[in-house]
Amino acid sequence: MDAVELQHAAKNNLWMHFTRHGSYGGPHGADVPVIVRGEGAYIFDDKGKRYLDALAGLFVSQLGHGRTELAEAGAAQARELAFMPLWSYAHPSAIELAHKVAQAAPGDLNRVFFTSGGGEAVETAWKLAKNYFKLTGKPMKHKVISRAIAYHGTTQGALSITGLPLLKQQFEPLVPSTFRVPNTNIYRAPIHGDDPEAFGRWAADQIAVAIENEGPDTVAAVFLEPVQNAGGCFPPPPGYFQRVREICDEYDVLLVSDEVICAFGRLGYLFGAERYGYQPDMITCAKGITSGYAPLGAMIASDRLMEPFLQGGEMFAHGYTFGGHPVSTAVALRNLQLFEEEKVLENVRDNEGAFRATLERLKDLPIVGDVRGDGYFYGIELVKDKHTKETFTDEECERLLFGFVSKQLFAEGLYCRADDRGDPVVQLAPPLICDQTHFDEIEQIMRNVLEKAGQML
Repeated sequence: MDAVELQHAAKNNLWMHFTRHGSYGGPHGADVPVIVRGEGAYIFDDKGKRYLDALAGLFVSQLGHGRTELAEAGAAQARELAFMPLWSYAHPSAIELAHKVAQAAPGDLNRVFFTSGGGEAVETAWKLAKNYFKLTGKPMKHKVISRAIAYHGTTQGALSITGLPLLKQQFEPLVPSTFRVPNTNIYRAPIHGDDPEAFGRWAADQIAVAIENEGPDTVAAVFLEPVQNAGGCFPPPPGYFQRVREICDEYDVLLVSDEVICAFGRLGYLFGAERYGYQPDMITCAKGITSGYAPLGAMIASDRLMEPFLQGGEMFAHGYTFGGHPVSTAVALRNLQLFEEEKVLENVRDNEGAFRATLERLKDLPIVGDVRGDGYFYGIELVKDKHTKETFTDEECERLLFGFVSKQLFAEGLYCRADDRGDPVVQLAPPLICDQTHFDEIEQIMRNVLEKAGQML
């Protein structure tokens, strides 16, 4: 297809995800952005314009674009064995990847259940939690606790765990028995805003309150991201996860570390739990495991959770056709090998301070209220008044964030994300190969656009 045919087909046949299609409709509708090529930290559209991929696709492209090593790994596997499900059978690349992931995962998380992506991994973790407690004599433990504004996926179960009401309303009723606790946004802390350790203790203790309110014999799991994505990158305060672990142990509740974004280098470690020093019972992951070169996710479980399924004829009656696809697992193996060869984790740890310092230059702008995050994962919160932390009305957010900031950043060559699923933020998560040159480019484009946005207030 030529460019005109592509636009026509995009507007009339393609149903894009999380997209306001009305903006592309009619004779005067905008063109659908069409990205045709990637190289390193950059992507190119069908008109030849270059953009810095400051979101790594969707927190995915850890090694950047155009990596022929990963493409060749997938092609070689497809030539040898294009497909084989993991339903009572196995294939070498799934076995080898499971072994490698288990070796890297913290503690005794030695069992790897492959899925097609992150939402399926979260769905798997909840089903396993319920199944496990039924098999171990606690059949009433089925409820889940998660945090306000947290995003955990779009399948019915994962969406139920998600803490974003506006994403859920049009699909209700959802799976019942999920409950929300406060997140770790210390910038807007309702208490202990000047004492991170006390705030972390308070936020963690709200999980115990929720468990008590629902009855400890009914709560199966707590789902938490190492750094919460929705709302704009909320890192954990000091001691937060250690206190959560104590609470989960006290009430026999499983701690699920949802690392669909945070695993595989985004925070400078293969797993976010490692960075923050806590031991989960399960990890859910996806995205960066293949750097986006093939779809793959996983739920990683402790030996304790596998134990009941090793007895007699027991079976975890759950699976996905493409979970652990041979091509995807082969790509993931090569991806993790490149992580080691190119010292990708070390690059993030060596440069994260410079990335933070570069982004914090933006705090001299009146519209920038907070810069927060860790590793290569940051949110910049925009405010109407940085002294009072006053945020924008819905109408102002619509006009400023979506009507100007999001479009203008892209127009000036920066692909990132403007998000108002809490207070308005711009999210940044570039490929893990980026360095100071890229940080400076991000900061300069952000500055240009946010200065203009500030003049619109």
